[in-house]
Amino acid sequence: MTLLTQDEYKSIAAGLALPTGAFIDGKFRPAASGNTFETVNPATGEKLADIAACGAEDVDFAVEKSRAAFDDGRWSRLHPSERKDVLIRLAKLMTRNARELAVMESVDSGKTIYDCETVDVPETIHCIKWHAEAIDKIYDQVAPASDDHIAMVVREPIGVVGLVLPWNFPLLMLAWKIGPALAAGCSVVVKPAAETTLTALRLAELAMEAGLPRGVLNIVPGGGADVGEPIGRHMNIDMVSFTGSTVTGKRFLSYSAESNAKEVVLEMGGKNPAIVMDDAENLDRVAAHVVNGAFWNMGENCSASSRLIVHKDVKGELLERIAHHAKQWNIGDPLDPEVRMGALVSAAHFDKVCGYLDQAENVVLGGKAHDGAFVEATVVEVPGNDAVLAREEIFGPVLSVIEVSGFDEAIQIANDTDYGLCASIFTANAKRAIRGARAIRAGTVTVNSFGEGDITTPFGGYKQSGFGGRDNSVHAHDQYTQLKTIWIDLADDADEAVD
Repeated sequence: MTLLTQDEYKSIAAGLALPTGAFIDGKFRPAASGNTFETVNPATGEKLADIAACGAEDVDFAVEKSRAAFDDGRWSRLHPSERKDVLIRLAKLMTRNARELAVMESVDSGKTIYDCETVDVPETIHCIKWHAEAIDKIYDQVAPASDDHIAMVVREPIGVVGLVLPWNFPLLMLAWKIGPALAAGCSVVVKPAAETTLTALRLAELAMEAGLPRGVLNIVPGGGADVGEPIGRHMNIDMVSFTGSTVTGKRFLSYSAESNAKEVVLEMGGKNPAIVMDDAENLDRVAAHVVNGAFWNMGENCSASSRLIVHKDVKGELLERIAHHAKQWNIGDPLDPEVRMGALVSAAHFDKVCGYLDQAENVVLGGKAHDGAFVEATVVEVPGNDAVLAREEIFGPVLSVIEVSGFDEAIQIANDTDYGLCASIFTANAKRAIRGARAIRAGTVTVNSFGEGDITTPFGGYKQSGFGGRDNSVHAHDQYTQLKTIWIDLADDADEAVD
């Protein structure tokens, strides 16, 4: 990937044609109420566009069109290879428009153009292609039955799906959900985060160009109470997949219980530990991984390494190396390709993160906020795992450091949390690494690295980090399908005749 200059990116941003309407039944439309809301560039505070502020009436209309598309089979009963071809064409169109999507994502979310160009957009395209290629390669099953029977276990698309997205990875989380949902044959109603709607609307436009039938992919912008809750409570939506905060995620369980008992899959928060033992090799490399885990995407990442649980014998040296690597994570204009940390997504979120900084008593590094949008890479020592900064999800570039004396203590502290999304353990002892990975109650545990796996590995959490399913891998397809048993009696009627 060849990056452009800051001025070149600004020129592209100035010339963007920004989508503003809801995308329902194959075209852009205003909200039924005519209401709009502003979307702004969080790095500058400048207004980007007025977006259709949808409500329950728009959700009803989108669901009606999604249901019609699903029931008449224009997508759900299309041959698997034909669905694959459409999604492959979408991936190709996204590749042709990758730079436009990257700039649009950056100005709408505050994410750095560096990350958008090198991570978010390429991974989004890869995700769509991967699930497209899986469509005609996932087989159903034949159960072991008697010689007089055949028992088939088949997958069927679950129906109309509501997809509720977060604002921290707008394009990538959209792909994580629509990839397997569309591959399965579902019709979808998507609620992007109100802070970051632009790229979801643009992708829907590209999907129509790729040949996706109208009504199959619908984007309904708006607030949580106006759009998210109506999706969660809708009697004609068969399943909801939500990514976001644990508090909001739990509401969807209530919405389901109070409506039609729809399937619910939740991917929620994390307070993820990075354990560094006294035998960890190459502390400089360890520090680089810890810094990347803590500060990538400004810490606005549910799988961020926000707790460093470090053995007392290596804490001092490790913190020195962390300080060295953190200097490379500079803040500034997100459209400058030399900048590694952009703006926090909104003024409200900036204030929230600053509120946590105000509670920090032993700041090792950083700790300062700038221009109402930027927060420095911050390292804070805390007295123990009961400290607020060690227990609550900050969702900003703040790393809390907890000192331990041994392996068992480190594992106990790692598990002493309401969350269980990701974890890392750094040690040269293979047995200790495997024991630790098994003992930590988290959906993904990396050894001697920070990471989330890749598209081939399931992503989701234990405890209050997740519920009902997993994103990524073939397992993601499970949540968008129902299993049906078809039992066929092969017995000869003469054998069953009664004298």
